[in-house]
Amino acid sequence: MSQVDTVSRAAAAPDTPQPFAELGLTEAEYGRIVATLGRRPTAAELALYSVMWSEHCSYKSSKVYLRQFADKAPPSSALLAGIGHNAGVVDIGLGYAVTFKIESHNHPSYVEPHQGAATGVGGIVRDILAMGARPVAVMDAIRFGAADAPDTGRVLPGVVSGISSYGNCLGLPNIGGELDFDPCYAGNPLVNALCVGVMRHDDLQVAAATGEGNQVILFGSTTGPDGVGGASVLASAVFDGGSSSSNGGSGGPGSGGPGSGGSGESAKRPSVQVGDPFMEKLLVECCLELFARGLVVGIQDLGAAGVACATTELAAAGTGGMAVRLDAVPLRDPSLGPPEILMSESQERMMAVVEPARVAEFLDVCAKWDIRSAVIGEVTGTGRLVMTWHGETVVDLPPDSAADGPVYQRPAERGAGQDALAADDPAALPRPGDGDGLRAALLALLSSPGLADKSWVTEQYDRYVRGDTVLAMPEDGGLLRIDEATGLGIALATDGNGRFCKLDPYLGTQLALSEAYRNVAATGARPLAVTNCLNFGSPEDPAVMWQFAEAVRGLADGCAALGVPVTGGNVSFYNQTGTTAIHPTPVIGVLGVHDDVRRRLAIGFASPAGDAGAAGAAGAAGAAGAASIVLLGRTWAEFGGSAWAHVLHGHLGGRPPAPDLDAEQRLASLLAAAAAAGLLSAAHDLSDGGLAVALAESCLRGGTGCVVRVPGDPFTALFSESAARAIVAVRPGAEASFEALCAAHGVPAASIGTVGGDQLVVEGSFAVGLAELAAVHTQTLPALFG
Repeated sequence: MSQVDTVSRAAAAPDTPQPFAELGLTEAEYGRIVATLGRRPTAAELALYSVMWSEHCSYKSSKVYLRQFADKAPPSSALLAGIGHNAGVVDIGLGYAVTFKIESHNHPSYVEPHQGAATGVGGIVRDILAMGARPVAVMDAIRFGAADAPDTGRVLPGVVSGISSYGNCLGLPNIGGELDFDPCYAGNPLVNALCVGVMRHDDLQVAAATGEGNQVILFGSTTGPDGVGGASVLASAVFDGGSSSSNGGSGGPGSGGPGSGGSGESAKRPSVQVGDPFMEKLLVECCLELFARGLVVGIQDLGAAGVACATTELAAAGTGGMAVRLDAVPLRDPSLGPPEILMSESQERMMAVVEPARVAEFLDVCAKWDIRSAVIGEVTGTGRLVMTWHGETVVDLPPDSAADGPVYQRPAERGAGQDALAADDPAALPRPGDGDGLRAALLALLSSPGLADKSWVTEQYDRYVRGDTVLAMPEDGGLLRIDEATGLGIALATDGNGRFCKLDPYLGTQLALSEAYRNVAATGARPLAVTNCLNFGSPEDPAVMWQFAEAVRGLADGCAALGVPVTGGNVSFYNQTGTTAIHPTPVIGVLGVHDDVRRRLAIGFASPAGDAGAAGAAGAAGAAGAASIVLLGRTWAEFGGSAWAHVLHGHLGGRPPAPDLDAEQRLASLLAAAAAAGLLSAAHDLSDGGLAVALAESCLRGGTGCVVRVPGDPFTALFSESAARAIVAVRPGAEASFEALCAAHGVPAASIGTVGGDQLVVEGSFAVGLAELAAVHTQTLPALFG
C-alpha cells in the first residue's frame, strides 16, 4: 500500500512529476485540474481526467457546434429521449419505442481488425441495452483504403470477421450498411457500428445515480488490462505514415500511457479491447430480467473510459455524490492498480444503482445468468466522487469537473485548396460518345469495388436470425417487423459520401442525409429520426475544423428542413495518417416507421408472371402485362464527386450535386403513399452511379431485365447523380392511380420503360445480358479477398 498515490500524499508532495502529456492532456488542462482540486491530482485522478477529457469522451472540440442539433431541432412528438442519453429513443406507435445509435471504432480496427471491429459492435449493443431496450439488429458502415492495397487485404477481412462473429454470436441480424473504398482511408479505416433496440415506453432506463444510500454494483466480465487508456491513448491519436503493415504506424499525440510498451502498432495493442460475445449475450438477458423486475434505479454501460466514465457520469447526472471502493472491483489481473482499473476498457461490463433492500435479489439474478457481480460503492450526498483503495482515498473530486470537461473554439479556416478543387470541373473529362462507350462505363462501375456486389461480406453475417428481418442488404434499407399482428415495422439506412463532403462539407452532409432519408422512404417507411457518426481528421487542423463546422451546420439545417431530429451520435477525430486527413465523412443513419411491412417495397424488378400475383390496389392485383418503370425527380448534369468521375477517371473536383430537401420530402411522402396503396412492385433510390447502376441493380436483384428509353443526353440521363430521385416499377393497371398520386405530391414522373426479358436494354444505345451484368458485378470482392 505504501506505493499508492493517495490524496494525502498528493497534498503533501505537490511537486511530484506527473505524465499528463503522455496521457493526452495539455499543460493548460493539467493546470485546470490542479486549480479544481487545489492540489496536484493523484495518479488515479490524473488517469480519470485524462480519459474523461479526451476528445472521445468530452467532445471538447465539437461541443460548440453540436449544440445546433438541439437549437435547430424540428418539433417532434415522437422523441422520448434525445441528445445527452446513451442513445436516442423514439415512439413508433402501439406503445412501442425504438432506440438506435451509431458509433465509431476506427483506430482499434486498424491496429487489431478483428477485435477492434468486434468490440465496436459490443459497445454499441450495450449503449442500446442501457436504455432499457432489447437489441434487435445491427448495421455497419465500413470504409477502407484502395481495395487492391496490401493493407486493405489485412484489415478488411479482419473487420468483417469481427463484425460477423460478434453479431452472429449475439443472435442479432445484420440488416445493412455500407462498404466503400478510397485511398484517403489507407491506414485509417472507418468502422462505424449501429444498433437498434425495441422496448415499451415505460421500460426506459436512466443513467443517473440518485437516492442517497443506494448501492453501486458492477456486473459482467472481470476487469483486465485490455483497453487501458483506449479513449485517450488510441481514439485521440494520429497514426504516422511509417507503415501499412501490421507492425507499422507508430502513434502520434497521446500514444503513451499505462500499458504502452514501445513505438508502433505493437505499443497500441494493449489499447485494443478483447470481446466475448457469449458473455455479452448473457449480460443482455440478465439486464432485461433486472429491468423487468424493477431492480434498477440507474444503469450505465462501461465502454470508453470504463469505470472512470461510468462512475463519473452516473454521479454527475444524479445527486452528485458517490463513494467507490476500487479494491472491490473484480479483477482478472491482480496486478492492476487504481489508475489501470479506472482506465481499463474491458468489455461486457455494466454498472447499476440499486436500492439496498433489493441488492440481494439483484445479485441472485446475476448469479442465475452466471454473471459476476459486486457491490463496489454507494450513492452519497457529499457532491463528491470519492474512491478508496484498501481504505486509502485515491480519488476525491467534484464529478461535474470531470464529466463536463473543457470546451474549445478551435481555429477553423476554409482550406487553401477548396477553390482549386471546386474549379476542377468534371465537365472537362472525356465522356463516352456512343452506345459501346456507355455500356463499357456501366460495366466498369458495376465491377468497381465500391459498387460491386457485397455478398462476399454480407454472407458472413446472419441477416435473418430472430425471424423478423423483412429486408436486408442489398436492399435500400433494412426493414424489421416489430409487431406481428399489425405488421408495424422500422426501416434503417446509413449513408455517407466522403467525396461529396470533400468538395463541400455543408452540401455533402445534406446529400448523405438525403440519401439515407430516401433509402428509408424507398422501403415504404416514413423517416422519423436521425443518428450520426462524424468522422474527421485532427481538430487541431483549422481546415479540418472548418469541414467539421460546415458538416454539422449542414446536418442541423437539413434535419430541420426534413423534420427529422438528431437523437444522438458520435464524433471521431484524429482520423488521419501523419498530416493527411481522411475525406470528411459524416455517416448519417435514418430510422423510419413502416405501418405494415407486408406492403414493403424492395429494389428488385419482378417478372410479369411473378408480379401478377402480388397484392395490389386500384384493381392492379392479377392484372396482365409488364410493370412500367417510372423515373421520379429531375435530372441535371451533376458529376462533381460522382462515381463515374471517380471510377473511370480517378477524378475528384467540381461541385457536388445540389440537395433539394423539399423535393426529398415530397418524394418520401409519395413512396409511402404508393406503398400503402399497393401501386408499386419495386422502388430503388438513385445515388452512386445514377440511373444506369440503379437499373442494373434492380434487374439483378429481381432476376428480370428491362427495356428503357432515356430522355435527352443519354450520358447525363444514365450517370448523373442528381438528388431526390428514384425509379419505381408500377403494377400493371395502376398507372393512372400512380400518375395522379405523383401529381398530388408534386413529384415529376416520367415513364421510361417496362420490366421484362433477360437483358438491360437502353433503346438506341446498348443492351447487356443479365448474365454478363451478374458476372462483372459479383466477381470483384471474391477476387480481391478470397
